[in-house]
Amino acid sequence: MATSASAIQKLLTVGTKIIGVGRNYAAHAKELGNAVPKEPVLFLKPTTSYLENGGKIEVPEPLEGLDHEVELAVVIGQRARDVPEATAMDYVGGYALALDMTAREIQSVAKVFRGLQLRGKIPSPRSALFEPNVVVSLQRLVAEDHALHLSFSIVSAQLPKSMLPDPHNIELWLKVDGQIRQKGSTSDMIFKIPFLISHISSLFTLLEGDVILTGTPKGVGPVKIGQRIEAGITDILDIHFDVARRNRVIH
Repeated sequence: MATSASAIQKLLTVGTKIIGVGRNYAAHAKELGNAVPKEPVLFLKPTTSYLENGGKIEVPEPLEGLDHEVELAVVIGQRARDVPEATAMDYVGGYALALDMTAREIQSVAKVFRGLQLRGKIPSPRSALFEPNVVVSLQRLVAEDHALHLSFSIVSAQLPKSMLPDPHNIELWLKVDGQIRQKGSTSDMIFKIPFLISHISSLFTLLEGDVILTGTPKGVGPVKIGQRIEAGITDILDIHFDVARRNRVIH
């Protein structure tokens, strides 16, 4: 099994996927007007969306901003498939601090579209994640590159597995232009890390360097072009990003 530090350093070269967990904090689900889920709500983001600490969060046209979500990320340390919950933590290679940036305007439209599909008003295409004998419906719109940002360059040296002996008892926080927007404890997760690893690995195989975003506490909100985001794990590390307009290069 790879060491915690090496597992995190391999995010860009080895990791094949980022698995997000939506609505994993009850207060966050409530602030969005959503029901608390009975099982994890999963979505995927591409590994090309990683952004180094200190980089720029690029907002694509025609959006004016994105919503911020600070999260604890779990880095998988070895191949995991059908992992029992009792031994799931053995598959953790390390941790990282992540920002999951969501295009809420587009997501809201997608929810309306999905509602019409469920009521039979429009055709429902079969878009799914799958491995042999497993099909999981996609439940959340994913944004384009750099809609998710992980502090891989700093965290790789600071967050080996041993540094967070109790990942369910840390405080996450996020500021926009110096003002606190989010502050919450991972103790409030609905689905804990061992259950998430066991559940996800029963649906599809997790590989070394894959990342699970474990959800965000309440306080999510918009950030606009020109603003600055700071986030951290209290007494352990902090990261920062500036928000800018994405300038498309036409080849």
